Amino acid sequence: MYRIISGQWKAKRISAPKNFTVRPTTDFAKEALFSILENRYRIDFASISVLDLFAGIGSLSLEFASRACQDITAVEMNVKHAAFINSTAAELDMSLQVSVQRADVYDYLKKNRNRKTFDLIVADPPFDTDDKKYQELLSLVLNNNYLKEDGIFVLEHQSRNLLQHPNLLDTRKYGNVSFSFFKANEPAPETAEITAE
Repeated sequence: MYRIISGQWKAKRISAPKNFTVRPTTDFAKEALFSILENRYRIDFASISVLDLFAGIGSLSLEFASRACQDITAVEMNVKHAAFINSTAAELDMSLQVSVQRADVYDYLKKNRNRKTFDLIVADPPFDTDDKKYQELLSLVLNNNYLKEDGIFVLEHQSRNLLQHPNLLDTRKYGNVSFSFFKANEPAPETAEITAE
């Protein structure tokens, strides 16, 4: 079970079937994350596009939708979890806001390069993800034009995993869960010159 913290569906409790093996972001950590996005990064949820990777049962996707975000793509491999996001979004009149893609995240990122850029990307991979897979995920997101120039990529991970990357802006720790914030790659020099003219 998880709770929508703010927005249209504030305090709404979402209960997944008992046989689902999921680990939604805790209410405490989620509240902290959205506070950082709003206050530090000045994100206006109503005007951004969001890519939610490893969407699970939709804890983050539905939170964005409740806060008036109109363009959310949720990528989740588990067929039951993806169906649960779809059915819950429909029940809460969020179907037009949330597009659920059932796919392996790494395959999805390889197949959809340079198709669409996002203001914000969030990812909550399985807790047993190793450093090599985290680095692959970072590379796929940051090197394939998924983030807009001033976009932010937020990666949720175990606090004992200390992620290193040139684009790392900040890491915030909440118990055994941490959020690391990454900026988009700098534009290539030739692009910067064209823009400057």
